[in-house]
Amino acid sequence: MQFQESLLDSERQRLAREYDSISRRLSFAEMGVVGALLLALVFGGISAWVGHLLNFPQPWASALYFLGLVILCGVLTLPLTYYQGFVLSHRYGLSKQTVGDWVTDGLKATGIGLLLGVLIILVIYLFIDRFEDTWWLWAAGALFLFTVLLTRLTPTLLLPLFFELEPLGNIDLKQRLTELAKKAKTDICGIYTMNLSSKNTTANAMLAGLGGTRRIILSDTLIDQYTPEEIEVVMAHEMGHHLHKDIPKLIAVQAVTFVAAFYLGNLALKAGVMPFGLRGISDVTGLPLLALVMAVFGLLTTPLVNAFSRYVEKSADRAALKLTANPAAFVTAMTKLTDQNLSVANPSRLVELWFYDHPPYVRRIELAQDFYKAISQGEDK
Repeated sequence: MQFQESLLDSERQRLAREYDSISRRLSFAEMGVVGALLLALVFGGISAWVGHLLNFPQPWASALYFLGLVILCGVLTLPLTYYQGFVLSHRYGLSKQTVGDWVTDGLKATGIGLLLGVLIILVIYLFIDRFEDTWWLWAAGALFLFTVLLTRLTPTLLLPLFFELEPLGNIDLKQRLTELAKKAKTDICGIYTMNLSSKNTTANAMLAGLGGTRRIILSDTLIDQYTPEEIEVVMAHEMGHHLHKDIPKLIAVQAVTFVAAFYLGNLALKAGVMPFGLRGISDVTGLPLLALVMAVFGLLTTPLVNAFSRYVEKSADRAALKLTANPAAFVTAMTKLTDQNLSVANPSRLVELWFYDHPPYVRRIELAQDFYKAISQGEDK
Protein backbone atom coordinates (compact mmCIF):
# COMPACT_ATOMS: atom_id res chain seq x y z
CA MET A 1 0.00 0.00 0.00
CA GLN A 2 1.79 3.10 -1.23
CA PHE A 3 0.78 6.69 -0.64
CA GLN A 4 -0.30 8.44 -3.82
CA GLU A 5 -1.43 12.01 -4.31
CA SER A 6 -3.96 10.64 -6.81
CA LEU A 7 -6.03 9.34 -3.87
CA LEU A 8 -7.14 12.92 -3.35
CA ASP A 9 -9.40 15.01 -5.56
CA SER A 10 -7.03 17.52 -7.17
CA GLU A 11 -9.80 20.09 -7.65
CA ARG A 12 -10.88 19.82 -4.01
CA GLN A 13 -7.26 20.31 -2.95
CA ARG A 14 -6.98 23.41 -5.12
CA LEU A 15 -10.10 24.79 -3.44
CA ALA A 16 -8.76 23.77 -0.02
CA ARG A 17 -5.55 25.75 -0.55
CA GLU A 18 -7.54 28.80 -1.67
CA TYR A 19 -9.95 28.54 1.24
CA ASP A 20 -7.15 28.03 3.75
CA SER A 21 -5.18 31.01 2.45
CA ILE A 22 -8.15 33.38 2.52
CA SER A 23 -9.29 32.16 5.94
CA ARG A 24 -5.85 32.67 7.40
CA ARG A 25 -5.61 36.23 6.06
CA LEU A 26 -9.03 37.03 7.49
CA SER A 27 -7.97 35.62 10.87
CA PHE A 28 -4.84 37.78 10.83
CA ALA A 29 -6.95 40.81 9.94
CA GLU A 30 -9.29 40.10 12.85
CA MET A 31 -6.35 39.73 15.23
CA GLY A 32 -5.00 43.01 13.92
CA VAL A 33 -8.26 44.85 14.61
CA VAL A 34 -8.56 43.48 18.14
CA GLY A 35 -4.86 44.05 18.82
CA ALA A 36 -5.05 47.65 17.61
CA LEU A 37 -8.05 48.29 19.86
CA LEU A 38 -6.29 46.87 22.93
CA LEU A 39 -3.13 48.85 22.19
CA ALA A 40 -5.16 52.04 21.82
CA LEU A 41 -6.92 51.40 25.12
CA VAL A 42 -3.67 50.64 26.96
CA PHE A 43 -1.32 53.25 25.49
CA GLY A 44 -3.76 55.89 24.29
CA GLY A 45 -5.16 56.77 27.69
CA ILE A 46 -8.63 55.64 26.64
CA SER A 47 -8.81 52.89 29.24
CA ALA A 48 -8.24 55.37 32.07
CA TRP A 49 -11.14 57.47 30.77
CA VAL A 50 -13.39 54.40 30.56
CA GLY A 51 -12.30 53.36 34.05
CA HIS A 52 -13.46 56.70 35.49
CA LEU A 53 -16.90 56.16 33.92
CA LEU A 54 -17.24 52.75 35.53
CA ASN A 55 -17.36 53.98 39.10
CA PHE A 56 -18.54 50.65 40.53
CA PRO A 57 -16.97 48.33 43.07
CA GLN A 58 -14.95 45.37 41.85
CA PRO A 59 -15.47 42.86 40.38
CA TRP A 60 -18.62 44.38 38.82
CA ALA A 61 -16.73 47.25 37.20
CA SER A 62 -14.43 44.85 35.35
CA ALA A 63 -17.37 42.67 34.31
CA LEU A 64 -19.08 45.72 32.75
CA TYR A 65 -15.82 46.81 31.10
CA PHE A 66 -15.34 43.31 29.68
CA LEU A 67 -18.91 43.21 28.39
CA GLY A 68 -18.51 46.53 26.60
CA LEU A 69 -15.08 45.57 25.23
CA VAL A 70 -16.29 42.28 23.78
CA ILE A 71 -19.34 43.91 22.20
CA LEU A 72 -17.14 46.62 20.66
CA CYS A 73 -14.72 44.01 19.31
CA GLY A 74 -17.65 42.08 17.89
CA VAL A 75 -19.00 45.17 16.11
CA LEU A 76 -15.58 46.11 14.68
CA THR A 77 -14.87 42.60 13.41
CA LEU A 78 -18.43 41.83 12.25
CA PRO A 79 -17.67 42.40 8.53
CA LEU A 80 -14.72 39.98 8.75
CA THR A 81 -16.76 37.47 10.76
CA TYR A 82 -19.63 37.61 8.27
CA TYR A 83 -17.34 37.23 5.28
CA GLN A 84 -15.41 34.32 6.77
CA GLY A 85 -18.29 32.55 8.51
CA PHE A 86 -21.00 33.00 5.90
CA VAL A 87 -19.82 34.29 2.52
CA LEU A 88 -16.63 32.26 2.27
CA SER A 89 -18.13 29.02 3.58
CA HIS A 90 -20.96 29.30 1.04
CA ARG A 91 -18.59 30.19 -1.80
CA TYR A 92 -16.64 26.98 -1.17
CA GLY A 93 -19.71 24.84 -0.55
CA LEU A 94 -19.11 24.13 3.13
CA SER A 95 -22.28 25.73 4.51
CA LYS A 96 -25.98 25.38 3.74
CA GLN A 97 -27.27 27.90 6.28
CA THR A 98 -29.48 30.83 5.42
CA VAL A 99 -28.49 34.27 6.68
CA GLY A 100 -31.20 34.01 9.33
CA ASP A 101 -29.94 30.66 10.60
CA TRP A 102 -26.36 31.91 10.61
CA VAL A 103 -27.36 35.00 12.60
CA THR A 104 -29.37 32.88 15.05
CA ASP A 105 -26.43 30.55 15.69
CA GLY A 106 -24.12 33.53 15.99
CA LEU A 107 -26.36 35.15 18.59
CA LYS A 108 -26.50 31.90 20.55
CA ALA A 109 -22.73 31.51 20.48
CA THR A 110 -22.21 35.16 21.38
CA GLY A 111 -24.67 34.96 24.27
CA ILE A 112 -22.98 31.86 25.67
CA GLY A 113 -19.55 33.42 25.20
CA LEU A 114 -20.55 36.65 26.92
CA LEU A 115 -22.14 34.81 29.84
CA LEU A 116 -19.14 32.57 30.37
CA GLY A 117 -16.71 35.45 29.84
CA VAL A 118 -18.44 37.66 32.40
CA LEU A 119 -18.43 34.83 34.94
CA ILE A 120 -14.70 34.27 34.37
CA ILE A 121 -13.91 38.00 34.72
CA LEU A 122 -15.97 38.20 37.91
CA VAL A 123 -14.00 35.30 39.39
CA ILE A 124 -10.62 36.66 38.25
CA TYR A 125 -11.14 40.13 39.68
CA LEU A 126 -12.67 38.74 42.84
CA PHE A 127 -9.41 36.83 43.36
CA ILE A 128 -7.32 39.91 42.46
CA ASP A 129 -9.22 41.93 45.03
CA ARG A 130 -9.01 39.26 47.75
CA PHE A 131 -5.61 37.65 47.09
CA GLU A 132 -3.42 40.31 45.51
CA ASP A 133 -0.19 38.32 45.66
CA THR A 134 -1.48 34.90 44.63
CA TRP A 135 -4.57 35.73 42.57
CA TRP A 136 -2.97 34.40 39.38
CA LEU A 137 -2.70 30.91 40.87
CA TRP A 138 -6.29 30.94 42.16
CA ALA A 139 -7.55 32.26 38.83
CA ALA A 140 -5.71 29.57 36.86
CA GLY A 141 -7.14 26.87 39.14
CA ALA A 142 -10.68 28.23 38.76
CA LEU A 143 -10.37 28.41 34.97
CA PHE A 144 -9.02 24.86 34.92
CA LEU A 145 -12.05 23.58 36.87
CA PHE A 146 -14.33 25.62 34.64
CA THR A 147 -12.80 23.99 31.54
CA VAL A 148 -13.31 20.50 32.97
CA LEU A 149 -16.95 21.34 33.78
CA LEU A 150 -17.59 22.61 30.25
CA THR A 151 -16.02 19.48 28.77
CA ARG A 152 -18.40 17.37 30.82
CA LEU A 153 -21.46 19.46 29.90
CA THR A 154 -20.75 19.84 26.17
CA PRO A 155 -22.79 16.86 24.90
CA THR A 156 -25.75 17.43 27.22
CA LEU A 157 -25.94 21.23 27.42
CA LEU A 158 -24.03 23.00 24.63
CA LEU A 159 -24.32 20.82 21.52
CA PRO A 160 -28.14 20.48 21.74
CA LEU A 161 -28.38 24.27 21.50
CA PHE A 162 -27.07 24.07 17.93
CA PHE A 163 -27.86 20.56 16.67
CA GLU A 164 -30.51 17.90 17.14
CA LEU A 165 -29.09 14.78 18.78
CA GLU A 166 -30.90 11.46 18.40
CA PRO A 167 -29.97 7.89 19.37
CA LEU A 168 -28.29 6.02 16.52
CA GLY A 169 -30.85 3.91 14.70
CA ASN A 170 -28.45 1.73 12.72
CA ILE A 171 -28.35 -1.42 14.87
CA ASP A 172 -25.37 -3.01 13.09
CA LEU A 173 -23.27 0.15 13.31
CA LYS A 174 -24.29 0.62 16.93
CA GLN A 175 -23.17 -2.91 17.76
CA ARG A 176 -19.88 -2.43 15.91
CA LEU A 177 -19.08 0.78 17.79
CA THR A 178 -20.18 -0.66 21.14
CA GLU A 179 -17.77 -3.58 20.69
CA LEU A 180 -15.05 -1.13 19.65
CA ALA A 181 -15.64 0.86 22.85
CA LYS A 182 -15.28 -2.29 24.94
CA LYS A 183 -12.06 -3.16 23.11
CA ALA A 184 -10.75 0.35 23.79
CA LYS A 185 -11.83 0.13 27.46
CA THR A 186 -14.04 3.17 26.97
CA ASP A 187 -17.28 3.51 28.93
CA ILE A 188 -19.99 5.30 26.96
CA CYS A 189 -23.56 6.19 27.87
CA GLY A 190 -24.92 6.14 24.34
CA ILE A 191 -24.34 6.59 20.62
CA TYR A 192 -26.03 9.55 18.95
CA THR A 193 -26.40 11.16 15.54
CA MET A 194 -26.10 14.90 14.97
CA ASN A 195 -27.96 16.59 12.11
CA LEU A 196 -24.88 18.39 10.76
CA SER A 197 -26.30 18.23 7.21
CA SER A 198 -28.91 20.82 8.17
CA LYS A 199 -26.14 23.41 8.28
CA ASN A 200 -22.93 22.10 6.74
CA THR A 201 -21.62 19.71 4.09
CA THR A 202 -18.67 18.60 6.24
CA ALA A 203 -18.41 15.38 8.26
CA ASN A 204 -17.45 14.92 11.89
CA ALA A 205 -17.43 12.49 14.79
CA MET A 206 -16.53 12.86 18.43
CA LEU A 207 -16.30 11.16 21.79
CA ALA A 208 -17.80 13.98 23.85
CA GLY A 209 -18.19 14.45 27.58
CA LEU A 210 -16.55 13.06 30.68
CA GLY A 211 -17.54 10.23 32.98
CA GLY A 212 -21.31 9.77 33.00
CA THR A 213 -21.85 12.12 30.06
CA ARG A 214 -19.33 10.49 27.68
CA ARG A 215 -21.02 9.50 24.44
CA ILE A 216 -20.26 8.84 20.80
CA ILE A 217 -21.67 11.48 18.46
CA LEU A 218 -21.65 10.95 14.69
CA SER A 219 -22.70 13.51 12.12
CA ASP A 220 -25.40 12.31 9.73
CA THR A 221 -23.07 13.25 6.87
CA LEU A 222 -20.55 10.72 8.16
CA ILE A 223 -23.16 7.98 8.52
CA ASP A 224 -24.59 8.60 5.05
CA GLN A 225 -21.32 8.88 3.11
CA TYR A 226 -18.85 6.57 4.86
CA THR A 227 -18.67 2.80 5.16
CA PRO A 228 -19.06 1.11 8.56
CA GLU A 229 -15.35 0.24 8.45
CA GLU A 230 -14.42 3.87 7.83
CA ILE A 231 -16.70 5.10 10.61
CA GLU A 232 -15.19 2.50 12.92
CA VAL A 233 -11.64 3.64 12.25
CA VAL A 234 -12.61 7.30 12.73
CA MET A 235 -14.14 6.48 16.12
CA ALA A 236 -11.17 4.26 16.98
CA HIS A 237 -9.05 7.40 16.70
CA GLU A 238 -11.32 9.18 19.18
CA MET A 239 -11.22 6.23 21.55
CA GLY A 240 -7.45 6.13 21.21
CA HIS A 241 -7.45 9.44 23.08
CA HIS A 242 -9.30 7.78 25.95
CA LEU A 243 -7.08 4.71 25.84
CA HIS A 244 -3.95 6.87 26.15
CA LYS A 245 -5.57 9.24 28.67
CA ASP A 246 -4.94 12.12 26.29
CA ILE A 247 -7.77 14.28 27.60
CA PRO A 248 -6.21 14.53 31.10
CA LYS A 249 -2.86 15.22 29.44
CA LEU A 250 -4.30 18.03 27.32
CA ILE A 251 -6.15 19.47 30.32
CA ALA A 252 -2.88 19.36 32.33
CA VAL A 253 -1.05 21.22 29.56
CA GLN A 254 -3.87 23.73 29.47
CA ALA A 255 -3.63 24.15 33.25
CA VAL A 256 0.11 24.89 33.04
CA THR A 257 -0.61 27.36 30.25
CA PHE A 258 -3.24 29.09 32.39
CA VAL A 259 -0.81 29.42 35.29
CA ALA A 260 1.94 30.87 33.09
CA ALA A 261 -0.44 33.28 31.33
CA PHE A 262 -1.97 34.61 34.55
CA TYR A 263 1.45 34.91 36.19
CA LEU A 264 2.67 37.06 33.28
CA GLY A 265 -0.56 39.03 33.50
CA ASN A 266 0.15 39.62 37.19
CA LEU A 267 3.66 40.90 36.39
CA ALA A 268 2.27 43.19 33.67
CA LEU A 269 -0.37 44.66 35.95
CA LYS A 270 2.18 45.34 38.69
CA ALA A 271 4.60 46.89 36.20
CA GLY A 272 1.80 49.02 34.74
CA VAL A 273 0.61 50.61 37.99
CA MET A 274 2.89 53.65 37.70
CA PRO A 275 3.11 54.12 33.89
CA PHE A 276 -0.63 53.83 33.35
CA GLY A 277 -1.76 55.46 36.58
CA LEU A 278 -3.51 52.39 37.96
CA ARG A 279 -4.82 52.57 41.50
CA GLY A 280 -3.60 49.02 41.98
CA ILE A 281 -3.63 45.78 40.02
CA SER A 282 -7.37 45.41 40.66
CA ASP A 283 -8.09 48.75 38.95
CA VAL A 284 -10.57 48.20 36.10
CA THR A 285 -8.36 50.39 33.89
CA GLY A 286 -5.83 47.55 33.71
CA LEU A 287 -8.22 45.03 32.11
CA PRO A 288 -7.10 45.74 28.50
CA LEU A 289 -3.45 45.39 29.59
CA LEU A 290 -4.21 42.01 31.14
CA ALA A 291 -6.08 40.93 27.99
CA LEU A 292 -3.26 42.13 25.73
CA VAL A 293 -0.52 40.32 27.64
CA MET A 294 -2.49 37.07 27.79
CA ALA A 295 -3.37 37.30 24.08
CA VAL A 296 0.27 37.79 23.10
CA PHE A 297 1.30 34.93 25.37
CA GLY A 298 -1.33 32.69 23.77
CA LEU A 299 -0.15 33.62 20.29
CA LEU A 300 3.52 32.96 21.07
CA THR A 301 2.85 29.61 22.75
CA THR A 302 0.53 28.37 20.00
CA PRO A 303 3.29 26.43 18.16
CA LEU A 304 4.25 24.61 21.37
CA VAL A 305 0.67 23.74 22.28
CA ASN A 306 -0.02 22.62 18.71
CA ALA A 307 3.13 20.49 18.68
CA PHE A 308 1.93 18.61 21.75
CA SER A 309 -1.53 18.29 20.24
CA ARG A 310 -0.11 16.81 17.04
CA TYR A 311 1.85 14.34 19.15
CA VAL A 312 -1.24 13.04 20.96
CA GLU A 313 -3.24 13.02 17.71
CA LYS A 314 -0.55 10.89 16.09
CA SER A 315 -0.71 8.52 19.06
CA ALA A 316 -4.49 8.33 18.62
CA ASP A 317 -4.01 7.52 14.92
CA ARG A 318 -1.64 4.74 15.89
CA ALA A 319 -4.20 3.44 18.40
CA ALA A 320 -6.91 3.51 15.72
CA LEU A 321 -4.75 1.39 13.44
CA LYS A 322 -4.03 -1.09 16.23
CA LEU A 323 -7.66 -1.32 17.38
CA THR A 324 -9.04 -1.92 13.88
CA ALA A 325 -6.05 -3.48 12.09
CA ASN A 326 -7.51 -1.88 8.98
CA PRO A 327 -5.06 0.60 7.43
CA ALA A 328 -6.98 0.56 4.14
CA ALA A 329 -10.14 1.88 5.83
CA PHE A 330 -8.01 4.43 7.70
CA VAL A 331 -6.58 5.73 4.40
CA THR A 332 -9.94 5.96 2.63
CA ALA A 333 -11.55 7.63 5.67
CA MET A 334 -8.78 10.23 5.95
CA THR A 335 -8.93 10.83 2.19
CA LYS A 336 -12.68 11.39 2.24
CA LEU A 337 -12.51 13.68 5.28
CA THR A 338 -9.67 15.71 3.79
CA ASP A 339 -11.53 16.29 0.53
CA GLN A 340 -14.98 16.76 2.07
CA ASN A 341 -13.86 19.21 4.77
CA LEU A 342 -11.53 21.11 2.41
CA SER A 343 -8.40 20.43 4.45
CA VAL A 344 -5.00 21.07 2.92
CA ALA A 345 -3.31 17.68 2.55
CA ASN A 346 0.29 18.82 2.46
CA PRO A 347 0.81 22.31 3.96
CA SER A 348 4.19 23.95 4.17
CA ARG A 349 6.27 22.92 7.16
CA LEU A 350 6.01 26.42 8.69
CA VAL A 351 2.22 26.45 8.38
CA GLU A 352 2.03 22.97 9.87
CA LEU A 353 4.24 23.86 12.84
CA TRP A 354 2.40 27.08 13.64
CA PHE A 355 -1.23 26.40 12.81
CA TYR A 356 -1.96 22.67 12.74
CA ASP A 357 -3.12 20.93 15.93
CA HIS A 358 -3.60 17.66 13.97
CA PRO A 359 -1.06 15.97 11.70
CA PRO A 360 -1.82 16.86 8.07
CA TYR A 361 -3.13 14.20 5.71
CA VAL A 362 0.22 13.20 4.22
CA ARG A 363 1.71 12.37 7.63
CA ARG A 364 -1.35 10.36 8.64
CA ILE A 365 -1.14 8.33 5.45
CA GLU A 366 2.57 7.76 5.98
CA LEU A 367 1.75 6.40 9.44
CA ALA A 368 -0.83 4.01 7.95
CA GLN A 369 1.71 2.94 5.33
CA ASP A 370 4.31 2.19 8.02
CA PHE A 371 1.71 0.22 9.98
CA TYR A 372 0.79 -1.81 6.89
CA LYS A 373 4.43 -2.64 6.22
CA ALA A 374 4.91 -3.68 9.85
CA ILE A 375 1.93 -6.07 9.96
CA SER A 376 2.87 -7.43 6.52
CA GLN A 377 6.25 -8.35 7.96
CA GLY A 378 4.68 -9.81 11.08
CA GLU A 379 5.93 -7.07 13.40
CA ASP A 380 4.04 -5.64 16.40
CA LYS A 381 3.51 -2.04 15.37
